[in-house]
Amino acid sequence: MFCKNCASAINPGAAICVNCGVEVGKGNAYCPNCAEPTAPEAVVCMKCGYSLAPSATTGAKSKMVAGLLGIFLGWLGIHNFYLGYKKKAIIQLCLGAGGMILSIIIIGIFAVMAASIWGIVDGIMILTGKIDTDADGNKLAD
Repeated sequence: MFCKNCASAINPGAAICVNCGVEVGKGNAYCPNCAEPTAPEAVVCMKCGYSLAPSATTGAKSKMVAGLLGIFLGWLGIHNFYLGYKKKAIIQLCLGAGGMILSIIIIGIFAVMAASIWGIVDGIMILTGKIDTDADGNKLAD
């Protein structure tokens, strides 16, 4: 693998290029597969055929979907499952579902309300960009 900014060899798992200090995957001057110079607007490397298209949005989760899930199903933590925040999602699911089960008792209503408010706040934060990454650190797609 080569740096797309300076064409230096990059060690597997490296976060930055030790030669130029640019984050791995940033830049558009060289092919990361064969280190040949490429045109900034090129989609594939003309020497080796490697795809130069940005992969940041590949598999990116939708901000709109996450926000709406937070607003409408947030009391069950569905939006956090979608974004990959499993621990937080399980806590919300237990709080919301436990509250529904205990809704016969007045205290259960408060648990459902707390989980609902939490989900609505998360949904609004996602839609306004305050939460803009999933659990793996990937940017949410617009």
